[in-house]
Amino acid sequence: MGSEKQGFIWLSGLLFLNIFVLSTADVHYYEFSLQESLFTKLCSTKIILTLNGSFPGPEIRVRRGDTVFVNVHNQANYAVSLDWEGVTDTIDGSNNTIQPGRNFTYNIELGDEIGTLRWHATSAWAAATVHGAFVILPVATEDYPFPAPTSDQTIILGEWFREELTEANQTITPGSADAYTINGHPGETYGCSNDTTFEMQVDYQGLYLVRVINAVASETMVFDIENHRLTIVGQNGTYTNRSFTNSLTLAPGQVIDVLLFPNQNVGHYYITARSSSGTHITNGILRYTTTTTSF
Repeated sequence: MGSEKQGFIWLSGLLFLNIFVLSTADVHYYEFSLQESLFTKLCSTKIILTLNGSFPGPEIRVRRGDTVFVNVHNQANYAVSLDWEGVTDTIDGSNNTIQPGRNFTYNIELGDEIGTLRWHATSAWAAATVHGAFVILPVATEDYPFPAPTSDQTIILGEWFREELTEANQTITPGSADAYTINGHPGETYGCSNDTTFEMQVDYQGLYLVRVINAVASETMVFDIENHRLTIVGQNGTYTNRSFTNSLTLAPGQVIDVLLFPNQNVGHYYITARSSSGTHITNGILRYTTTTTSF
């Protein structure tokens, strides 16, 4: 009888947990428009495939256990499907191909995923420009297993090709990108005065959760922030044991969440992204907005 009683208590706790999750989960609706857009980088203008006209694409931001509906309208000239990397339960199939002039709604049921994941087009040529972040926050009553950040920042490491990328011109090969980008910005290393540079503003002694995504298809990328150490707290949609590093090495498609504690002298510091093969390097700026008088 003792074992039956223990089973009843366990079952009651399980039922209570399920009711709690259902009562706190939300449903989110996103409308995406797949379209061809003009972008100027490396001193030339070309057409790229985008979602909602942005590169990288729009960020999805929800909470653990939520349900997400993403309705994608294909207004481009090529059939495309999206993949929800690291999401274990995508109803109706993440490989459904959306023909031009049609739409498809992805139904994503989140479970234990937490932190940062990514979404992207399934074909290599389209994924070069059609990709974005999938941010999964804790539920409102849930604490982080590390000091709570005062703010967060998503950083997507991407690549840029001078040539037109289309379904009929799939010539992407490892190391063939003409530049790398940070959140779509090539930075100041490619010799074009019109290229923009990514800038992240921070407060002295704030605490920032930085979500770093390597969207480069075939290159391992090395990421660092000048004179700042990083604390790794998560990878690919799950929390990890904390570890400390001066730089991150991200395989293609890898996502790493880190804590950044800005404690240097007021000023600006380079954010650097480069391929492990040394093909290209791009930079951004970490800029302090406030400081104290203690130094």
